[in-house]
Amino acid sequence: MGVFQTSYNVINRKLSLEERRRHMETAYRIDILARTGIILLLPLGLHGLPLGHSATGRDVADRMWLLVAAWMALCWGAFIYRESDRGLLLTKLDERIRFVVIPLLFIVAISSLLGHGPLAAEPGQRWFSAKMGVYAFTLIIGLKLRFIMREWTTMFRVLAQGPNTEVEARLDKSIKFARKIAYVYWVSIATVAFFGSVKPF
Repeated sequence: MGVFQTSYNVINRKLSLEERRRHMETAYRIDILARTGIILLLPLGLHGLPLGHSATGRDVADRMWLLVAAWMALCWGAFIYRESDRGLLLTKLDERIRFVVIPLLFIVAISSLLGHGPLAAEPGQRWFSAKMGVYAFTLIIGLKLRFIMREWTTMFRVLAQGPNTEVEARLDKSIKFARKIAYVYWVSIATVAFFGSVKPF
């Protein structure tokens, strides 16, 4: 929500470019907390898996923390160096991890719901596989939002060289689209929480 509200000032042409950059910086500082949270949902969700619920067991959940720690370091590195070429490179590496994680989560979730494992899918247990599938969907939306925010950095570099109507129009369109998919993002995250709390099936 903080990034959502801050974006209005990022595209406000009545403000100076420096002021708009300041609001973009605020958006990035808020967004890193959301990025941290969405990554942590993966190991927290697996660590909370009841014993015997999955063929993979607790060992995989414990190993997942090590992998996520490395992923988190990459994510924060991209944030720290966000205004540089190094930051853009780290961001792209972070995105590539998601290109592996997202299909893997979908495969596990769908396979388990169809009764092929590795997660148990007896009555009363299918909620976990469904939750994993919705979580994978949130990662897709988050990935798109990352693409958009990466574009902001690139476009502001161009705007720093002088007024550019074309880039301003692209920035405005980009942020308006991001606001729309943010609503889907919030609903999806709420659905993950609902499945985990209520365990409806």
